[in-house]
Amino acid sequence: MMPRLRYIYGLVIVVQLLAAPPAIAAKTLNVITSLSSSDPMYAGLVRFKQEVETQSQGSLAIRIFIGSQLGNDSDMLEQAILGANVAVLADGGRLAVYQHELGILGAPYLVQNQAQLKQLTRSALFQSWADKLAARAGLHIFSFNWWQGARHLLTQHAVVEPADLAGIRMRTIGAPVWIETIAAMGATPTPLAWAEVYSGLQQQVIDAAEAQFTGMWGARLYEVVSHVTKTGHIQLISGLVGSESWFQSLSPAQQQVISQAAVTAGEYASQQVRQAEAAIEQQLTAQGIMVSTPDISRFEQVTKPVYQRLDYAALYDEVRTYLTGSDQ
Repeated sequence: MMPRLRYIYGLVIVVQLLAAPPAIAAKTLNVITSLSSSDPMYAGLVRFKQEVETQSQGSLAIRIFIGSQLGNDSDMLEQAILGANVAVLADGGRLAVYQHELGILGAPYLVQNQAQLKQLTRSALFQSWADKLAARAGLHIFSFNWWQGARHLLTQHAVVEPADLAGIRMRTIGAPVWIETIAAMGATPTPLAWAEVYSGLQQQVIDAAEAQFTGMWGARLYEVVSHVTKTGHIQLISGLVGSESWFQSLSPAQQQVISQAAVTAGEYASQQVRQAEAAIEQQLTAQGIMVSTPDISRFEQVTKPVYQRLDYAALYDEVRTYLTGSDQ
């Protein structure tokens, strides 16, 4: 089948699977994730479904699709822009394509800890970015408090300093801030769908990857790498993002239910991550994985130019000023 025809056929299948009878189409939200059912984010999505369907007294329904069954996250965001009743967990780097400022949330070593990240995403500054995203791209952020953990390096050999990554083909998310970060750290950034990372490592299409503990564990990547270096280069936080036009089609009461449920579920999922990380690290060691912590300052130093390259230097100063002022 010709590539163009395969693409069109795939879109037809997605539309058919997402379709609902006209009477309930605007009341059903299909949530798609690339993660497995063992990931804490999936537990959060289940909590989201329960909260929405209970609090709306059945007037809203949530359907969850895992493992990128209906397409990858970028495809689903495009569907949401067109008004489809879909939502995905999307990080700031992926959303930067539509609203530049949001990309800084995925920039290296932006915040010192999860508390600062939470503080930033609850600020008026962040809300201004979300409002622009809705107005310009037609994407609505239901909540942006789904913390998935710090990203670390998954390799076949020990990494002590950035120079150790020279020539390493490392899978990362195909967004500018991620690509520039991995390149600055010394590796060759190689965008690849999350569902293909395991086979990519197994077949040596890529040499390494970077991920948070829960993502690595859920995808069983410990079976195809031997080292985890805890660089914590990005604090991965995502938002549950869907269609602005779909959201506006709901009644004010339903909008409140969706928004509050997204916040509650995001906090629940984040809590599950916090509880899981220590246990996962112990299990990785038991599996024979070498887990180490390098001198982080070396990685911080080499990634500083990323802000200048992506035109985030001024915004970085604004964010740091906000966080410093709020801490006082």
